[in-house]
Amino acid sequence: MLKLDAVTLQKGDFRLQADLQIAAGAQVAVIGPSGAGKSTLLEAIAGFLPARDGRILWRGQDITALPPGQRPVAMLFQDGNLFPHLTLRQNVGLGIDANRRLSAAQAEAVTAALARVGLAGMEERRPADLSGGQQSRAALARVLVQGRDLLLLDEPFAALGPALKAEMLDLVAEIVTEKGATLLMVSHDPQDARRIATEVVLVADGHVYPPSPTAEILDNPPPALRAYLGAPTGS
Repeated sequence: MLKLDAVTLQKGDFRLQADLQIAAGAQVAVIGPSGAGKSTLLEAIAGFLPARDGRILWRGQDITALPPGQRPVAMLFQDGNLFPHLTLRQNVGLGIDANRRLSAAQAEAVTAALARVGLAGMEERRPADLSGGQQSRAALARVLVQGRDLLLLDEPFAALGPALKAEMLDLVAEIVTEKGATLLMVSHDPQDARRIATEVVLVADGHVYPPSPTAEILDNPPPALRAYLGAPTGS
């Protein structure tokens, strides 16, 4: 279980408060207005932003003071962060060792991760040789080899067209289910939440609200979400 216990986050004058629990293995969409603090929430869980107050716990362990590399977290950003001068094999290998000194078993894990995301045989290609969808798959493979229990997605597929985005969301859902990982995914599109998430966490008005069943909150949105959606329902 992921627990944010009376957590306060602050960036300049912006303050965000969170007090909630997310079950291990849950697939959760994080939605809300632009600037509400969705990315801030993920940064805090990943360890890139220290909590001003409160505690962050994973399976009962207090991880509040742990640096990012020691947390059970893998994070996929919007741009994918692939290095253009490295091959796919090398880019994915960075998820295991920043110096790319891999054992034979680790090298096999990189090959297996690329195959799992549909990039078998492309190990020696560079990002410029790939389509946008293939680059997203490579970035996802790098997250896979880290083998972390918590997967945080900060709109990594926002630049893809609808069909490719749906394909990537389905792939993420499959992999998360296979691994038994816990997923938190920031999205501006409620249809993404309907496609992949069993629960939704709303971030609005300086608060991170506890998770609600996806259909329930999107079909009968609270005022803050209704204003964001611009409609009386989340249809």
